[in-house]
Amino acid sequence: MTAGELRRKYIQFFERRGHAVLKSAPLVPENDPTVLFTTAGMHPLVPYLLGEPHPLGKRLVDCQKCVRTGDIDEVGDAVHLTFFEMLGNWSLGDYFKEEAIAFSFEFLTSSEWLGLDLDRLAVSVFSGDEDAPFDEEAFAAWCSHGVPESRIAKLGKKHNWWGPAGKTGPCGPDTEMFYWTGDVPAPDFFDPDDSRWVEIWNDVFMQYNKTSEGRFEPLNQCNVDTGMGLERVTAILQNKASCYDTELFRPIFDALDRARGVASTSERTSAERVVADHMRAAVFIMADGVVPGNVDRPYVVRRLLRRTVLKGRSLGVEGAFLASMAESVVEACRDVYPELGENADTIYEEVEREEAQFAKTLERGVREFERIIASVPEHVGGKVVSGRSAFKLFDTYGLPLELTMELAAGKGFSVDVAGFEKAFKKHQEKSRAGASGRFKGGLADDSEKTSALHTATHLLHEALRRVLGPHVAQKGSNITAERLRFDFSHPEKMTPEEIQCVEEMVNSVIAQDIEVVCEDMTKEEALESGAIGLFVDKYGDRVKVYSIGDFSREICGGPHIARLGGLGRFKIKKEESVGRGVRRVKAVLE
Repeated sequence: MTAGELRRKYIQFFERRGHAVLKSAPLVPENDPTVLFTTAGMHPLVPYLLGEPHPLGKRLVDCQKCVRTGDIDEVGDAVHLTFFEMLGNWSLGDYFKEEAIAFSFEFLTSSEWLGLDLDRLAVSVFSGDEDAPFDEEAFAAWCSHGVPESRIAKLGKKHNWWGPAGKTGPCGPDTEMFYWTGDVPAPDFFDPDDSRWVEIWNDVFMQYNKTSEGRFEPLNQCNVDTGMGLERVTAILQNKASCYDTELFRPIFDALDRARGVASTSERTSAERVVADHMRAAVFIMADGVVPGNVDRPYVVRRLLRRTVLKGRSLGVEGAFLASMAESVVEACRDVYPELGENADTIYEEVEREEAQFAKTLERGVREFERIIASVPEHVGGKVVSGRSAFKLFDTYGLPLELTMELAAGKGFSVDVAGFEKAFKKHQEKSRAGASGRFKGGLADDSEKTSALHTATHLLHEALRRVLGPHVAQKGSNITAERLRFDFSHPEKMTPEEIQCVEEMVNSVIAQDIEVVCEDMTKEEALESGAIGLFVDKYGDRVKVYSIGDFSREICGGPHIARLGGLGRFKIKKEESVGRGVRRVKAVLE
C-alpha cells in the first residue's frame, strides 16, 4: 500500500463514520504561542479541545503536516524525521474509549482497510497510580476485540499518559498500538522494551483536568485525540525497514544521485537520509511563508538548508544543488499540498540565495580557523584546537567537527573532541530547555490577558495595513499573557513616525470601547464580506469572523474579549527584521 493510498483510506474510513474532514493546518501555528511549529494535530484544535464548539461538529479527521526539531541531531537513523504527516481522528465530547478503540481495531485489522495480522498486534494501557485508576475500560475494550491479555501491557504515566502541556490543563490516559516487525510468528507475550514491536497508533483520552494544586479532576467534556504517523505505517505496510525506503523519499534521493553523478541504489547512508529529510522539511516550512533568517522559525529553515549543503558536500556534490532538490520535493507533493506549487518560485529563489550566502559563510569559517590555529600555543602532545574553539566554528560559522578535524590534520593539529562534545551537550541542553519553556502553557493558555492581547493583534494588523500599505500580511504571531509578537510582510524598517502612527491608531480604536462581534459563516461568505485571515484554507468550509466595528474584520479561531474598553493602552516595544521582507513587532498593553 502506498502512502497516498493509506492517507486516502484513513480519511475515507472516518468520513464514513460521521467525521468531517479538516484540511491540514499550516506548519506556522496561528494561535499557539508555545511552539515554533505545528508539532501535532492537536495544536490547530486547541480552542475546541477546551470546549469551544467546532464549526464542523464533534467528529473530525485530518492528515496534519508536522515539524519537530527537538531530535534534529538524531536524523539519519531509520526512524527520526523532522517533517512528517500525522493522521488523526477526533471526538470533541462525543464518543469515547470503547468506540475509539473499536474504530482503531477495525481500521488496522479489517481486510477492507489495512488488513494487519491480529497475531502481530499488541497494545498498552495506563496501569493507574495515585492520581488516576487503572484504565480498565480500555483494557476491557481491547480484550473484547480478541487481543489476548498477554499482549496488553499495563504501563505508567511515562508511557501511557498524555499531558497536560503545561503545569495545568486537560490530560488523561492513552492506549498505544504496536506491530511486530521481526520474524514471524510474533512472541505470545508483548515486551514494550523489544524494539521489534513498533508503535503505529496512539489514542489519547482527555478525561481529567490537572489543577494548580496538583489534583486531577474529571473534565466536563471528554475528548479523543489520536495520532498515526503516515511515514512509519507506510513502511510497515510495505515491509520496509525504514520510512526512507518508501516512495515518499525516492524522488528526493533520485535528485541527490543526479547531483552527485552516481547511479541510484536501494541502500541509503545516514548522510543521504539527512539530506532528504532536511530538504523535505525546509521546503514544506517555506511553503507556509517562512524564509531563512537568524531567529526562531527562519533560523530553523536556515539550519536545515545549511546542514543539507554540508552533508551534500560530504557526499561529493560539487556546485549548487539545493534548488534541484527543492524541486523534487515540490513535484512529488504538490498534488496533495497545493501550497508547494503555489510558492515554488519563491522557494527556489530563497534556497539558491541561502546556498550562495552559506558558501561565503564557510569561507569566513575557514579564515576564522586559520586565525585560531595561529594563536594556539604549543602543548606537550602537539598543537590542539580547543573544544570551545571547535564548537565556535560549528555554531557560528557552520563548520562541522569533521571538517574542523580535517583542516586541523592538514596543519599538524589535533582537536579536543571531548571538549567540543561537552560544549555541544551544553548547547543542546540549553536548546531543549528553551523548547520546553516554549511548550509551557499549551491547552491552558486562554487567559483573559492572552485574549486581550490576541484581540489587540487584530487592531495592530489593520493599523499596519493602513499606515504601511495593503501589502502587509500576517506571517505569524506569538502571544502570551505578557506581550504579543506579530510578524508581517514589509520590505524595510519602520520609521519612528510610522510606529507612532500605528500606536495612535490602535489606541484611538480602543478608546471607542467597540464590541467584538463573532459571526459563524461559510468561508466564501467571509471572504466576500471583506474578512482577511492567515492561511484561510485551514479553517474548512465554515469559519468564525471577528469584527471590530468597521475597523477590522478577520477570520480567526483564537480567544478574544467581548469589548475593547478594558484593553488598556497599546505600546510597541520593538520593531525588527526576522528575515528578508519580514518584520516583527513586539507590543504590550499597559
